[in-house]
Formats: sequence, C-alpha cells, structure tokens
Amino acid sequence: MQELFVTLTRAVEGTAAVALGAALVWGVLSILLSPCHLASIPLIIGFIDEHGRISTRHAFWLSTLFASGILITIALIGIITALLGRMMGDIGSWSNYVVAVVFFLVGLHLLGVIPLSFSGASPAAMQRKGLLAALALGLVFGIALGPCTFAYMAPMLAVTFRVASANLVFGVALLLAYGIGHCSVIVVAGTSTELVQRHLNWTEASRGAVVLKQVCGVLVILGGLYLIYTAA
Repeated sequence: MQELFVTLTRAVEGTAAVALGAALVWGVLSILLSPCHLASIPLIIGFIDEHGRISTRHAFWLSTLFASGILITIALIGIITALLGRMMGDIGSWSNYVVAVVFFLVGLHLLGVIPLSFSGASPAAMQRKGLLAALALGLVFGIALGPCTFAYMAPMLAVTFRVASANLVFGVALLLAYGIGHCSVIVVAGTSTELVQRHLNWTEASRGAVVLKQVCGVLVILGGLYLIYTAA
C-alpha cells in the first residue's frame, strides 16, 4: 500500500497529463481504500433506493449533490483549521459522534424502524426535497471525514501547493482532478442503483429493493459504530 502511494506521489510530480491522471486515481482510491469513505456507498445507495423508481438523470444528480456536499464540507474544514493554525481537518472527535447519530437515524430508517420523509406533496416537490436532502446529507457526512480525508490527501496537497506556487492554474487542476475521482465512485454507485432497479423492474415495495435497503441500513449503522470506535 505504501508503495502505491509513493508511486502516485511521484506520478503527480510528473508531466501534466500523467499528474492529472494520478490525481484522478488518487481521488478514486481515497474512497475505495478508506473505511470512513466507504460508508458513503451504502448511504447513497440506500438513500436512492428509498426514492423508489426514479430516472437515471435524477439518480445521477442525487449522487452528485451528495458527493459535492462532502467535498464542500471537507474544503471548508480544511480552510478553517488551516487558518486557526491546527492540523488540516482536525476538528476533534466530537464530529464523529455527531455524524454517527445521523448514521444511526438513517440506518434505522432504512431498516424500517423509524420514519423519515424525503418526499413532498407532489412529484416536483419530492424531487426538490430529495435533491436538498442529498446535499444536506453530504454536508453532514463530510464533517466526520476531516482527519480521515486529509490523512490521504496530505501528500497530494503538499505536491499541489508546491506546483501552485509556480503555476496556480495547474495546481487547481490537480485538486479538481482529485475531486472528480473522489466523487466519481459515489456517483457511479448511486446511479447504478437506479439502473439495477430498472433492469430488475423493482419498485420501492419490491422484495429485492426492500432487502437492498435493509442491507444498506445495517452497513450504515456499522459505519456509525466505526466512527464512534475511531473517535474513542
């Protein structure tokens, strides 16, 4: 694993095309290799499954807004902690407990234990409410990812800041590539949920959809327990 990150660090310091590709891969791996970030996958799958049959376009935007909310919170946390002279992303263990509570609520809802409404009185209202809920869920989830995210991003940020001192546009492009890679895993997972539903002709009441939602509920609760464990 260490060799992989060393190789990616060297690649980010290479030619422009190679550096951008390495930053993109780094963003993807920041999801796949991090238990903290992996919790976002069952979260967004369960969230989209909760909406029943929706269009691929709507599933894409739900996933994108969720992923964007995570990045927005992470960026704000990084800026604020840096300005305060603290380690980037270090906002204390309290954030894990806050997000764990949200995970437990969403997980219990997906298991059918407690009711939460993501719908509105009309299809248009339901769509707007769903999009806002996806963004809000991402913003909240991003709070717990501060230390976890910046632990993975530290080498990437070091290279980016060094590059930005000579070429600001290229430095921003590297961070953008990382962000796209980071979001792509979540967006693909969320959008694929709708494609599976359509292929199997599932509705929110279908047995397969119910089982999928329950599995995601268990995984989300386990993610909350992991957040508490890492905060201890």
